[in-house]
Amino acid sequence: MTTIDLNSDMGEYESDAFLTLETQLMPLITSVNIACGGHAGHLHLMRRTARLAAQHGAAIGAHPGFPDTNDFGRLDRRTRGDEVESLVTSQLKTLVEVLTSEHLILTHVKPHGALYNLAAKDPAVADAVAQAVASFDRRLLLFALSGSALVDRGKSAGLTIVQEVFADRAYRPDGTLVPRSQPGALLETEQDVRRQLREILKGYITSTDGHPVFLQTDSLCIHTDTPHAVEFVQLVRREIEAAGIHIVKPQHPR
Repeated sequence: MTTIDLNSDMGEYESDAFLTLETQLMPLITSVNIACGGHAGHLHLMRRTARLAAQHGAAIGAHPGFPDTNDFGRLDRRTRGDEVESLVTSQLKTLVEVLTSEHLILTHVKPHGALYNLAAKDPAVADAVAQAVASFDRRLLLFALSGSALVDRGKSAGLTIVQEVFADRAYRPDGTLVPRSQPGALLETEQDVRRQLREILKGYITSTDGHPVFLQTDSLCIHTDTPHAVEFVQLVRREIEAAGIHIVKPQHPR
């Protein structure tokens, strides 16, 4: 690994505290995933977040999710492939309309919450997400959980995949994330985050059963709702740079 992208999900909260936090985090990341009206977000927030990203040179992506605002798109649900394609497509259109009005360009797509996790393990959902993105614009990068079904289905759809990992989430032996509803899903101490990050930079993580899971890392996610998020991303940047790895936004092969 010689380069890595730092991405963050934004435009999901409207409180003054989160708006301030996003302003502090944006200069520290290289890609932003903007909620586009499904699990969260509205036109004003999309525009504000996109402008902030453009100001700091961050790549702008869409963050579509299930339209469950009460559960923040994290409710595990089953749905038909055509429904998944429709909700992804409609949210991409919404964000692109905002970006076009600001003379900005959409570069990538990263599913949110339950949609992300279902696409990671359910080939039918992964197919639906990949087909929606490919039909909308085959030039878009698709962010996917490293080693997941969405990686394979996205490649089959002709998309360029950005494989994503998490320094602050626990992993199960199959390489999927421990659900947030379960104890220990979030790594909250600096010691645990540093340990897992150093493993990631070596190409693996230690799963909940103590065995290594080998992962390709193109992008590392920084959660805005992680306690002490700014300090966390500063720690991440120090560790990455100390390992001699360059922090850059992902590039589409030409």
